[in-house]
Amino acid sequence: MAAEQDSVWLEQTFDKLVAKVDAQADRLGPKIPYVPENGVYPDMGERDIIWWTNGFWSGILWQLYHATGREKFAQIARTDEERLDAAFTQYTGLHHDVGFMWLHTAVADYRLTGNERSKARGLHAAHLLAGRYNPRGKFIRSWNRDRAGWIIVDSMLNIPLLYWARDTLDDPRFGFVAEDHADTVLTKVLRGDGSVNHIAVLDPNNGDLLETPGGQGFESGSSWSRGQAWALYGFALSYLHTGKKEYLDAAKRVAHYFIAQVQRTGWIPLVDFRAPAEPVKRDSSAGLCAACGLLEIAKHVGEYEKDFYREAALNIVRATEASCADWDTERDGLIGAATAAYHDEKASNASIIYGDYYFTEALLRLLDRDVLLW
Repeated sequence: MAAEQDSVWLEQTFDKLVAKVDAQADRLGPKIPYVPENGVYPDMGERDIIWWTNGFWSGILWQLYHATGREKFAQIARTDEERLDAAFTQYTGLHHDVGFMWLHTAVADYRLTGNERSKARGLHAAHLLAGRYNPRGKFIRSWNRDRAGWIIVDSMLNIPLLYWARDTLDDPRFGFVAEDHADTVLTKVLRGDGSVNHIAVLDPNNGDLLETPGGQGFESGSSWSRGQAWALYGFALSYLHTGKKEYLDAAKRVAHYFIAQVQRTGWIPLVDFRAPAEPVKRDSSAGLCAACGLLEIAKHVGEYEKDFYREAALNIVRATEASCADWDTERDGLIGAATAAYHDEKASNASIIYGDYYFTEALLRLLDRDVLLW
């Protein structure tokens, strides 16, 4: 009976999702969304074309194009992809997040339609990411400015761009860069208990660990929940692309820590699992990203374990929909209670486009209608 009820809920939620995105697509046209203001998305393409989240709306559209066959979704996604050419032209300001920007735009387009121009864009982005590799420290540097030795856990969701380039060009060097970086994150960012640092500052001359600033969490040594999700899903994807067991083991270690924490707060995570009890700050996007990772892990384990990870993911998605979803088709933004960083007062308890993307992907994974964009 429970499985039947879940199936009915998934189908009903899918129908609402399609209606919501369809209405938003009509309103947005070529705009690139991030956080709605008074229920309306401003255009990040005008505000900041190199902003790291500028690919997630296209990711939602490509996922739903794959699930529904509606050509309108593909057309709008491709318009945003073309707008991102201006980010290549600007260049300054692009950093490790080129994976987020072009995996869900150009690479998705190429995977689903075979568009050769999209393939070229994806390879351009992959070369930019590979160019950030430090061969002495064996890592891909994050961000710019005076941070030659900085790496952040978010990078684990960007290196799938390199695995794609490896396979597309039949050139193993892209995979070597990705695996070297994943190995460094595994030893320098992941902690023994399954929690993670957000940032690791390394000596750019040899890769030695110097410090671990707090970053987007509460403080150094705390446990930023979306950082946990980046690691959980990122290592699961690195296992998918390499078959290296240590990556799956790492993903499971982070997953067990994450599940233990999130079930204490009704399956919607706090922004930081080690922050003070007050004020209560939640980040629904962390839970939804983790749910995608849990469902990826479920693909690679035995039947008993599979149910464990899938059930946890379903609990997260259902709880988030019940308390955070806005299905009003006249308003922009779908999933509320997302927070960009613990000390960020602007993008706090808000609807943020990547939360909507991970909700879409997790729902479609549960329905077995998703397409791998990583």
